[in-house]
Order: sequence, then structure tokens, then C-alpha cells
Amino acid sequence: SAWVLVLLADPEGCAGVGRGSGQRPPLTPPPSALQTNIPFLQNVLGNDQFLRGTVDTQFIDENPDLFNLRAGQNRAQKLLHYLGHVMVNGPITPIPVNARPSSIDPVVPSVPLGAPTSGFRDVLLRKGPSGFAKAIRHHKGLLLMDTTFRDAHQSLLATRVRTHDLKKIAPFVAHNFSSLFSIENWGGATFDVAMRFLYECPWRRLQELRELIPNIPFQMLLRGANAVGYTNYPDNSVFKFCQVAKENGMDIFRVFDSLNYLPNMMLGMEAAGQAGGVVEAAISYTGDVADPSRTKYTLDYYLDLAEELVKAGTHILAIKDMAGVLKPRASALLVGALRERFPSVPLHIHTHDTSGAGVASMLACAAAGADIVDVAVDAMSGMTSQPSMGAMVACTRGTEHDTGLSKQCGAGFGEAPIIPPPFHTHPPTPSLSAGIQMEKVFDYSEYWEVARGLYAAFDCTATMKSGNADVYENEIPGGQYTNLHFQAHSMGLGHKFKEVKKAYVEANKLLGDLIKVTPSSKIVGDLAQFMVQNNLKREDVEAQADELSFPLSVVGFLQGSIGIPYGGFPEPFRSKVLKDLPRIEGRPGASLPPMDFVKLEQDLRQKHEEEEITPEDVLSAAMYPKVFDEFKEFTANFGPVECLNTRLFLEGPKIAEEFEVCAHGVELERGKTLHIKALALGDINRAGQREVFFELNGQLRSILVKDTKAMKEMHFHPKALKDVKGQIGAPMPGKVIDIKVKEGAAIAKGQPLCVLSAMKMETVVNSPLSGTIKKVYVKPDMSLEGDDLILEIE
Repeated sequence: SAWVLVLLADPEGCAGVGRGSGQRPPLTPPPSALQTNIPFLQNVLGNDQFLRGTVDTQFIDENPDLFNLRAGQNRAQKLLHYLGHVMVNGPITPIPVNARPSSIDPVVPSVPLGAPTSGFRDVLLRKGPSGFAKAIRHHKGLLLMDTTFRDAHQSLLATRVRTHDLKKIAPFVAHNFSSLFSIENWGGATFDVAMRFLYECPWRRLQELRELIPNIPFQMLLRGANAVGYTNYPDNSVFKFCQVAKENGMDIFRVFDSLNYLPNMMLGMEAAGQAGGVVEAAISYTGDVADPSRTKYTLDYYLDLAEELVKAGTHILAIKDMAGVLKPRASALLVGALRERFPSVPLHIHTHDTSGAGVASMLACAAAGADIVDVAVDAMSGMTSQPSMGAMVACTRGTEHDTGLSKQCGAGFGEAPIIPPPFHTHPPTPSLSAGIQMEKVFDYSEYWEVARGLYAAFDCTATMKSGNADVYENEIPGGQYTNLHFQAHSMGLGHKFKEVKKAYVEANKLLGDLIKVTPSSKIVGDLAQFMVQNNLKREDVEAQADELSFPLSVVGFLQGSIGIPYGGFPEPFRSKVLKDLPRIEGRPGASLPPMDFVKLEQDLRQKHEEEEITPEDVLSAAMYPKVFDEFKEFTANFGPVECLNTRLFLEGPKIAEEFEVCAHGVELERGKTLHIKALALGDINRAGQREVFFELNGQLRSILVKDTKAMKEMHFHPKALKDVKGQIGAPMPGKVIDIKVKEGAAIAKGQPLCVLSAMKMETVVNSPLSGTIKKVYVKPDMSLEGDDLILEIE
């Protein structure tokens, strides 16, 4: 106690305790320590030696890290700034449609005490990937993968579901759906969107869900050499990513390539396998193997591709029907042929229910020999999502494909409580599993039916009222369909979405009839919206290919940035677009230098001094450098907003609303809870700010927030006059990403002027004439409407 009193009284003075003239110079604490000794005391009270009570007068000499003082993060004040900003200016995350989140929070069904029963993850942990694959193949009955935690909300809710709402239902799933083959909860667009729009760490989502669901395998979507991005990365980045994902709890890696380009797929498979994960190589499906008139993607094409993947050592073979165009007859043909060719390899089928035929197709796949099919819980199924879990459970009940799993679920699968390794010393005793109960499906669905109301502004039903069989014509992937719809609305093309879908078909033909899944589907979608925005038909694009300012994604694809499409690039279209631009031959990532992770981490620590940088953060920065930097800047300004409940995150509190941010919202640190009440919103001052008043833990707090809406109303951006030749207007609404020219510079016809971005689509605005830049009217990060004046040329 005397030692503590000394520390409390004078941390600077006690830094020299016990130091004689023969000792090294005393450590000098940073200036912040002279203002308060709290960070120093926190280090002392967290020191193992101090906690054991074995300190003496050499304690500080022996523990110089006590002076590694971290500045107080003041998270509570930062959260008030966030809430105030949302109250004044509306949601920070982009809102596709004007709809408010529901005021009703979903109720979590009751969860029994104790650990959940064991599931297939127990088989995986004990037998490894190869033994796991054998257990799956020997299993009697149809297995299900639940996409509710990833692809379902990517398809229906623009990938906007937050970790907060996933965590609430996770224990219920662990206890009642232990017989699932897997839960898909990571990869795809979730990695990007978590940081870009939800301002939360995707790795933390994986870590927290793994803790809550220890018994069911987790599955992610890996875009081959694209990892979880939209471009190619150095090979060592993909390997490192898979390694860290496995260490954080990922089990099964569904590896695909947007062009079915084998070199890209092989890299992803090797990376996942080397990390110790289950490799599920996925063939992306398009066309119709039952239609003899579709001669590009035939049954032989898919069988030959599968042969290569099985030779490469995939544990599981998947068919990824990303658009939902796999009809029942084609299902029987394709799955039947694969089962005959590869009798010992588990087959996993993924589809979307856009046309409404998803359940029929998956039943046909099961009858033809599929081991696993993808479903989503009922309230998150249908339309552009996956077929209904409840429907599949009900339709297979009493048949040889019964998902009720009344039979033994694979060797060693039983009901003993899960004890995560390394504490799992004895395998559970094999027994019968209760399987999936319809009553639990109903409870699970009820939670999501209410939770979905929180995301009303992102729900596809705001602009789409049903599925549509026109997907058999346009082949738009389910995960892209709703995003494309919202993107069209943001660009002022909502009323022309039917034209966008028709243009998608024409854009696909222009690019050579591609396999369409991220990122190739984005390329086709970008070109389609470009065509509608500029009133271009396919013939116009072909005729003017050497003059048009195509989206960057289209130019990059034609250069070979994502690989080589089956059948090669379209000519002469490619040559007319690229002109003298360089072309990439072979696998794009093969020519990239290795990523220097040590230097990247050092750079991040310098750039984000006040923020902790984890090994996972380094991977996030490697995948999405700009998005990660913006995410870190956001958290530095606004704190851990992922702790807020979804309604507060999206629209902030109402005046006089009082809420406790702990069990129902935020717990900032262990044992620290906030009690907040929104009191009042002040009038706008001369600086364009409003004062927002809160009560925080009984104390009055106020913050100043700039009213950006009011500032916009006071500023009018000039429009480009179409009859004035030198005035260059924005071809679409968007944000200015880069300005390529300066005032007074001489430019040539076709030279890039600036880059605009709208909903992830980047477009280069090229000069329509030669001349000199007279005036530039825009700045980086400025938001523009269509036809807003960018610059003048004389």
C-alpha cells in the first residue's frame, strides 16, 4: 500500500527510485504523464509482477514498459460527436432509399444454459480437412449451409447487416443448428463493406462470432487471386490473408474465380490449403447445359474444369450458380454427370432464388447426388437471396435426403458439448442428432423478420417487389442485382432500371459473354450503366470505342487485370479501347512484387499513431489501402460506433430519448457503461454549426456539429452548358476521386481530366477536344450531380 501511495503521489519522482550513480540515466516520462498519472497507474495495475505482490525498489527499473503511456481515447466523447453528427446531418453511411429503420428491436429466442452440442466442426478439428470431407461424403441425408450471415444479406440488404445484430442471434444458432454443414459468414463483399460503410473491423466480426459459435464450421468466399478484393494482389498477400483468416477461426474456403481462370483459382486453393483450411473449389455457372443452342459453356466445359480442380486436390467441389440460372433439368444433368465422374468427392451447390425456382433446382440437385445445398433462413430467403431453409427442411422430410438428420451424422459426430482446442482432450461419444427442427427455424426466422426492419433503407423490397424470371436472360448475379438497382437509383437511373438490365445483356456480349461474378459482374454492370447514362446502344459503343471514356474497370479488364476470359478477349473492341495501353499476359498477380508487410505495418503505425495496429489491420490495409485509412480516420474521430445498436447507428437518438449503452448497445471497456440522454438541438450559428446537448452519466455535455445540409443549400455549383463546346460536365452523379490536370495546362483530345466514383464504380472523364485548361471548378472529394461543371477548356 505504501508503494501505491508513492506512485499516486509522484510517478515522475518514483521513476528514479533505486537508481544509484552507477545506473543508467533515469527514464523520463512523456509530457502527457506530467499532466496526469492515470495512464502510468493503469500500466502498473496491469503488471503481472505488481499483481503478484513481488515488487521492490527495483520494480520500475525492471519494467521500463510502464512508461509506454497511451493517451486516453475519450471514446465516450467521440461517440457523442458521432450521435450529434447523425442527428444534425443524417446517416454517415450512404442510404439508397428514403426509409427509416424500424423502432422495434428483434427479440432473441431463448437459449439454454451451457455449451452447445457438437457439430461438424468437431469432426474437422479431430480428423482434419481430408477426414472431414470423407465424413461429409459418407453422411446420409442432405446437408445445408446457412448463408443468412453473409450472402443472404449481401443479396437482400446491400451487405449492410452489422455485427451487432449477428452476435445477438449467434448463440441461438449454435444451440439449435449444430447439424448444419457450415455457416457462411465472411468474405465476399462483407470485408469491404464492413470498413467502408459500417465502420467496423471485419476481423473482429469473425473473432466474436467464432467465440459465440464454436461448434459449426465457418465458411468464407475467397475470390481466388483477388482474395476479398476487386483486383489481383501479390501472391504472398493471398497466402498471408488465408493464414490469418484460419488463425482467426475460418474453416472452409470456397475458392472461385470470376472468369473460371484456372491459374487464379489454383493460387487461391493453394493458399487456403497451406493455411490448413478445407478447400472448396467452386466452378461459377452460367448459360444452360440443358440447352443445345448455348454452345460456349457446355456440360463438357464444366466437367473438364472439375477434372482439373479435383486433380489439384480440392476437398469439396462446388457449383456456384451466382445468378440463379441453374434450372431443375440442368441441375440433374450437371450434378448427375459430376457425381458419376467423381464418386468420392463431396458436391456442394450454391444458387440464388431470383427466378423463384431455387427450391425446385436444389431438390433436383439432391436427387442427382449433391451432398450440400445452400439455404437462408425463411425471412432472409427468396428473391435474389438463397432458397428457403424451412422449405428445404420440409420438402426433404421423410425422404432419403431428409435434413432432419435422424440418422448418425458421420463418424464421430455426436452431442457432447463443444470444448474448443486445446482443451478438447476426448472425442465425444457418437450418438444420434436431433437435427434441424422446424420450430427452431420459425424462431430463427422471426428474429430476422424483425431485424430486417432495421435495415429498411437498404432492403431490396424498397425498389423490388418480387423475383423475376428475366434473370434467365440477363444473368445478373443475385448479390449484384439489388446493388445494381440501388446504384442505378443513386445515379438518377432508377426509372431506367429495365433499360439497365437490357444494357447488361448487351454489355456482356460486347465483352465476349463472360462468366459474371465479382469482379467480372461489376465490370459488366459498370459498362451497362455507362451505356444507359450516355444513351448508347451496343452498336454505338463498338463504333465509338476509340473515343469513349469507359469506366476504369472495363479498361482494366481489357488490359488483362483480372485474368484471361474463356474464349479470349473480344476483338477488335479490345484493341480500339486500349489503343497503346499496356496489356498483361498470363496470371496478373504473377508479375506483382511481394508485399512488404513489415514496411506496411511501420507505415501504418506512423500514419495512425493514436490507433492500435494489429496484424489483422495490416491485412486489411493490404487489401483495401484507401478504405482502411478512411476507416481508421473515422474511428479516431468518432470512436467504436460498432457498439451502438443499429437504429442509433443509422439515425441517432430522438430528442429526450434516454438510453443505456451497455447490454442493449455499447460497452466501451470491461465494466464501463454509458448512460446517455439526448437533450436538445441548437440553432445554426454564423459558422454553420449547431450545438447538440447530451447528458452523459448524469453530466451535461455539448458538442458543436457543422450542418453540412445547410452549407450545401448556401452553395450552388454551376452546370455545364451543352451548347458551349469547352465546358465539361459530370457524366453522372458521384464524388471527385482525382483531378488529372491543372489550370493553364495544354491537353490533347482523349486525355484524362478527372476520375469520378459512384457506388464503387469509377469513371475517367476524358477531354473531348484539344486545348488549354481555362478553369477547374472541382476539388478532390467534392460530390457532384449530373452535368455539374468540372472544368472549362479553351
